[in-house]
Amino acid sequence: MDGAESEAARWAGMPTWLLGQTAQHAARLVVDGFSSVGARGYHYRLLATLDDFGPASQASLGRRSGIHLSDMVATINELAELGFVERAADPSDRRRNVISLTTAGKRQLRRLESRLAAAQEEILAPLSAEERRRLTALLSTVLDHHNRQAGVPDERWR
Repeated sequence: MDGAESEAARWAGMPTWLLGQTAQHAARLVVDGFSSVGARGYHYRLLATLDDFGPASQASLGRRSGIHLSDMVATINELAELGFVERAADPSDRRRNVISLTTAGKRQLRRLESRLAAAQEEILAPLSAEERRRLTALLSTVLDHHNRQAGVPDERWR
């Protein structure tokens, strides 16, 4: 291999390329971890949102979890079928459903958090604790900037 072949292409060091490639690896690790317990990312996001904020309407859950309403209904149906959430009529508006986390749902959430922690550990393995904190802070700054540019409300992800 000559010198030119051993050097990285100019695009290989660009942050956009590096972010994209790293995101692909991270997504694969998370998908593999969740699928090992029969779950998907939407399952985790919905269960975690319910655990963080308590029972809520489908619309509120969609806003807080970032799951589109068309996907929200299917996700709730899947989780209800598995006994991880319960759907009940809202006493203040019988046309609306309130979704609640069950005890089994809390157990599933803990399993998913364990898989997510393992994926986080694997993707960030080469970094020290301080480097992980810095990376997270930098990525948050970049994401917050672009969310503001796109008009995404801050509370959606908080």
